[in-house]
Amino acid sequence: MIRPGLCSVTFRDLDVETVIGHAQTAGLECIEWAGDAHVPPGDAAAAQRARELTEQAALAVASYGSYLRFEGSEDEIRAEGDAVIAAARELGAPRIRVWAGRTGSADVPAEGRALIARHIQEFADRAAEHGIDVGLEFHGRTLTDEIGSTLRLLGEIDRATVLSYWQPHQGMATPEALETLREVLPRTSTIHVFSWWPTNERLPLSQRAELWRDAFAILAAEGSDRDALLEFVPADDPSLLRREADSLRHLIEAGEAAAR
Repeated sequence: MIRPGLCSVTFRDLDVETVIGHAQTAGLECIEWAGDAHVPPGDAAAAQRARELTEQAALAVASYGSYLRFEGSEDEIRAEGDAVIAAARELGAPRIRVWAGRTGSADVPAEGRALIARHIQEFADRAAEHGIDVGLEFHGRTLTDEIGSTLRLLGEIDRATVLSYWQPHQGMATPEALETLREVLPRTSTIHVFSWWPTNERLPLSQRAELWRDAFAILAAEGSDRDALLEFVPADDPSLLRREADSLRHLIEAGEAAAR
């Protein structure tokens, strides 16, 4: 089953109640709460409140969208990771999204790459003690900036609880984007959904309908349960969320039909 949801960072300037209200009105089912906007790391009160309000609205917490990049001293990385885990626990998040550094894979020496992989291993092991999985942001200017490096990193981390998010890389045409999705299956946990083209222009989801219909067909054919989370809408306009959510559900259904 592919579950439609929202990344709260889509509306980073809105408060928690307003984000929930928009998600509920749009008929979405879950929310990934942002660590740089709505649920700061280590803020137990903010996490508890977001969880309570989400559940009261009959929505689910999909994940905790952290901005942990595993940089700094060993003590700093440990402290930052523990604060993220604490927030995720209070939030009731089944998964934490993390970033594999902030430098593209071609520019990271072998020892730097190994260090990031070890830090993610250690973080994932601590999160797993609380039943929480880890998802790698699939993004440029990190070690997941291209599919080969992403697959290699997953192998280097070598933890069943560490999977990858997926989204079309910026400026990537539909056939190439879909190939990256095929290659990372079934090690993909969560999908960030948006329509950017040709670079970072924010378009209605319907304008890349072919990409998303085919992506959801690939996911449906593989069969695992996943969250498909709207991450951006045109002009960051909350009034467009319902339209975009309708498009998302339609594209999921079209993909599932194509997979049958």
